[in-house]
Amino acid sequence: MSVSLHVWRVPRRRLGAAFLRMALDPRRVRALPGVTFAKFLGTGTGVSFGPFDADLTRFAALVVSREAVPLPSWDRICSSSAVVDLAPLHSVGTWSGRKPFAAAPDKPDGLVLALTRARLRPSRALTFWQAVPPVVAALDRAPGLLARFGVGEAPIGWQGTVSVWRGAAELRDFAYRQPEHRAVIDRTPTDNWYAEDLFARFAVRGITGDRDLLGWMNENKNEYEKGRAQR
Repeated sequence: MSVSLHVWRVPRRRLGAAFLRMALDPRRVRALPGVTFAKFLGTGTGVSFGPFDADLTRFAALVVSREAVPLPSWDRICSSSAVVDLAPLHSVGTWSGRKPFAAAPDKPDGLVLALTRARLRPSRALTFWQAVPPVVAALDRAPGLLARFGVGEAPIGWQGTVSVWRGAAELRDFAYRQPEHRAVIDRTPTDNWYAEDLFARFAVRGITGDRDLLGWMNENKNEYEKGRAQR
């Protein structure tokens, strides 16, 4: 299985072409031989998860297939791009009623990427948004965090995050030991925020292109190269 995360920066003069591809490409890519799952996503900072958080010039796609799938139509209109090659390690939940990632449990010795996504219940969205700011503030201070950004299938209510970590231990520490994040996890069953949700963890097999598109943090510019050198 090949899982690839594509991210593009599109100049404003070409946004019309980008929105057209967002409308047409999901069905076209899913019909390609070997493709088992594909989602085209808008992006944001991941700070508030509302419409004002959106980055209207950055787009993403997550593609699961038997082999890597190029997306040349996006490459023709973007000003910069990045591709993250991923190997699924762990996945819980569903996305559009499916379990898209055939995870192979392993102990990665390098970078890991975490993907969370959820479809909010409209009646619970406000309480969820109120719970987000302390978690975001804690995430930005988390040891081992290299990059993060928000993703979504719609501006409101269909939201997620992508984050890249120096290692699996740092990701686990934040997910299960960081107080603000742990509090949100504990509230989830009782607050019933999500109509559907998914959490997946991947080993990062490689990153090509412009890492700034992944929300790479300035103080961590050299972490990826250091990690590669140590492997």
